[in-house]
Amino acid sequence: MSRIGRAPIAIPEGVKVEVIGNVVSVKGPKGELSREIHKDMIIEMENGEVLVKRPSEDKLHKSLHGLSRSLIANMVIGVTKGFQKNLEIAGVGYRAAKQGNKLVLTLGYSHPVEVEQPAGLDIQVPAPTKIIVSGINKEHVGALAAKIRGFREPEPYKGKGIKYEGEVIRRKVGKTGAKGKK
Repeated sequence: MSRIGRAPIAIPEGVKVEVIGNVVSVKGPKGELSREIHKDMIIEMENGEVLVKRPSEDKLHKSLHGLSRSLIANMVIGVTKGFQKNLEIAGVGYRAAKQGNKLVLTLGYSHPVEVEQPAGLDIQVPAPTKIIVSGINKEHVGALAAKIRGFREPEPYKGKGIKYEGEVIRRKVGKTGAKGKK
């Protein structure tokens, strides 16, 4: 059996989990999340814990078991603590600024790149070279951070671009100056 899938999900104080059919709703201090889990998965509430069970040892059911449990656990963590992705900008003249509800990035293009802040997510710019994306839905936080990173991915020669905090960029050696040698 899946080690991740069979682990029960503890429900902390102040969090309310509701299971109706295969729709799981989680309410907590930071907000409310709802998600439809695959119809074959069996979701039960026992002793203040959520248990996810699979109906058979089918390959599909095995793969969905741990996934379903992780999705529900992330919903519980999201409404209690929330999720956050930190991005760093490296490069001469590269910077970020917040203008109202928009993130404005200057990344060496002929125009500034503007990103609208989606509902349910928060974008902060504590320094011109730092961006913090936070929210209660892990999937949306990661998708927005990946979208921002995609505007100027870090390149391997000079390391310029937008990278995740703590991400290691494998550097390449550039061309040597051996001109005209035979």
